[in-house]
Amino acid sequence: MSLSRYNEKRNFKHTSEPEGKIGKSENQLIFVVQKHAASHLHYDFRLEMDGVLKSWAVPKGPSLDPEIKRLAMMVEDHPYSYKDFEGTIPEGNYGAGNVIVWDNGTYLPSSEYKGSAENKLKADLHKGHISFIMKGKKLKGEFSLVKLRGKDENAWLLMKKEDKYATTADVLKKNKSVITKVTLETLEKKSAQNKAANEKKKLQKN
Repeated sequence: MSLSRYNEKRNFKHTSEPEGKIGKSENQLIFVVQKHAASHLHYDFRLEMDGVLKSWAVPKGPSLDPEIKRLAMMVEDHPYSYKDFEGTIPEGNYGAGNVIVWDNGTYLPSSEYKGSAENKLKADLHKGHISFIMKGKKLKGEFSLVKLRGKDENAWLLMKKEDKYATTADVLKKNKSVITKVTLETLEKKSAQNKAANEKKKLQKN
């Protein structure tokens, strides 16, 4: 099962992340980009495919500039329900840190295809070159994910294609969650305050 690695890495008694189960959109395929301050800040780029979210960690985040190619490291599949996950992964857990939903929306293949969009995307993923159109709140237009040959087997490049949405403006400056409108910095501050308050309660009990 494609979510076994996801489940193996997590103790769901200690993290509020959703357990790994297959899920699916009713109509269009969805994507989500989560901004994640773990040991290093990065952006988790996730595409719904085959009942899961195919996932890449993008250290420098996506760009709308076609001249900029971003390294994207493919990681374990995440469950469909992870699309809404936002909050704090406690210390001592895999990926510990704070997470916001930086962008979300739907996506589809950028080229013509016969049959289902999902089958086309799955075939392209297998080939190591996916081109798709994103309909997000921040990410719009055509992008490609291309596997780097001869490098780390999980290394890909995320690139924006030249179209009407291409721009040299830094899209990462739009730094609020598309769900709660909070910034990652605000969430981190709140998380630190909660941790301090909990530690104070423990001391008072002792």
